[in-house]
Amino acid sequence: MAELSDKTIKQVQAELKAGNATCESLVRGYLQKIEAAKHLNAFLEVFADEAIERAKELDKKLQAALANNADTKAPFRGLGVGSLFGCVIAIKDNICYKQHKVSAGSKILEGFTSLYNSTVVERLLAEDAIIIGRTNCDEFAMGSSNENSAYGNVLNAQDNSRVPGGSSGGSAVVVQANLCHASLGSDTGGSIRQPASFCGIVGLKPTYGRVSRYGLIAYASSFDQIGPFTHNIEDAALIMEVISGKDNYDSTSSSEKIPIYSSELSFEKKVRIAVFPSTMNSDGLNAEVKSSVENILNDLKAEGHTVEEVGFDLLDHLIATYYVLTTAEASSNLARFDGVHYGYRSKNANEMDPVYKRSRTEGFGKEVKNRIMLGTFVLSSGYYDAYYSRAQKVRRILTDKIRGIFKEYDFILMPTSPTVAFKFGEKTDNPVEMYLADIYTVLANLTGIPAISLPLAEDKNGLPIGVQLLADKFEESKLLAFSNKLMQIETPK
Repeated sequence: MAELSDKTIKQVQAELKAGNATCESLVRGYLQKIEAAKHLNAFLEVFADEAIERAKELDKKLQAALANNADTKAPFRGLGVGSLFGCVIAIKDNICYKQHKVSAGSKILEGFTSLYNSTVVERLLAEDAIIIGRTNCDEFAMGSSNENSAYGNVLNAQDNSRVPGGSSGGSAVVVQANLCHASLGSDTGGSIRQPASFCGIVGLKPTYGRVSRYGLIAYASSFDQIGPFTHNIEDAALIMEVISGKDNYDSTSSSEKIPIYSSELSFEKKVRIAVFPSTMNSDGLNAEVKSSVENILNDLKAEGHTVEEVGFDLLDHLIATYYVLTTAEASSNLARFDGVHYGYRSKNANEMDPVYKRSRTEGFGKEVKNRIMLGTFVLSSGYYDAYYSRAQKVRRILTDKIRGIFKEYDFILMPTSPTVAFKFGEKTDNPVEMYLADIYTVLANLTGIPAISLPLAEDKNGLPIGVQLLADKFEESKLLAFSNKLMQIETPK
């Protein structure tokens, strides 16, 4: 089989149509790579036999479609096969797949098998994708480094001493290391974009409500969104076409029309880009990251785009607002994991109260317990108004301010992360410093807008630097098209 891991989904499909490869050969090739990369701990489970069987079925389907189609030059979609035909994809371990285990990286869901498919899985399978496995992640998607999984750290494939980012670290690494074509992660405060930045790939967080959350194990329900990791914009666009759209199982999903993103990737007009001085002058911003973003802004100016500084005096309030609200929602969402209904149950308790207490104490990791306790505190009598209510008011102010900015500008541009991938253990002793790693990503989740991390630069050691682009609600088409243009700009490293 020719090496196809660096090709787009459509290019792979062209090879399949021409007979230069088969779905089975694709899957077997990826399985060999997965076996060789086991030390990365990116996969919690590989669906090897199942993926091979599905690949064989898809190969038969393609042969039948080709035999029944007289026009050998017809577009691949015209053959009657799915738009993701042959795409080998991995899913984060908080996305439900019927009759497959799902644990959200937690001991408390150890051994639990999903009874139903998430909507995104249904849609992937309907378009002939091949799901090859479930990926490791920070427990219940709580973390910025993938050091909080009950099943061990995920290693950055470029430098094993460094974190891949979190919480979707496994989903980022399987794409980074070419262990599958693409993957799905979830983003509550940067959990797709920050790992994408650390791993040098594309990571997209869609508009809140654009992709159904049905079958996603919740962390913070008004923040969570599922999105893709890919090597290129075209594949992200194609996957978004499939997983987006209204879902009757998710009342927060939007009925907004879904564009054909992959056919709208050309971008010629000049745009207006807003830059927040507070993001570029932040004390925690690495000098090389700052310089790289400035180079890109200068390139955009040279191409005739308008780049203007816009005052944004709420940067210092983002992290506090985000953690008050998300921990409050986590406290409520995680109450169901009690050692009684499903998952882990302590062997050291025989009465009702001890079963709850011991199961949750032993089943949850330290970070999850920290956030549950913080969330319970901010919702408690006497503190609700002082913390939760005030945070909701700040969220409204942020949403209004961002809405006003997008009346005058097409995009906001800023770093994805203040640093490149840091080393394991570097921030674990200082939770505040770890939380501040999300300072540039939480804005999109607080306001519900789409945002993407693009691998546009590297530091002097060759570590990837992600640049983040944000757009107005439901403007993924414009965001993807301009991102595609940015990916083609030659920027000094």
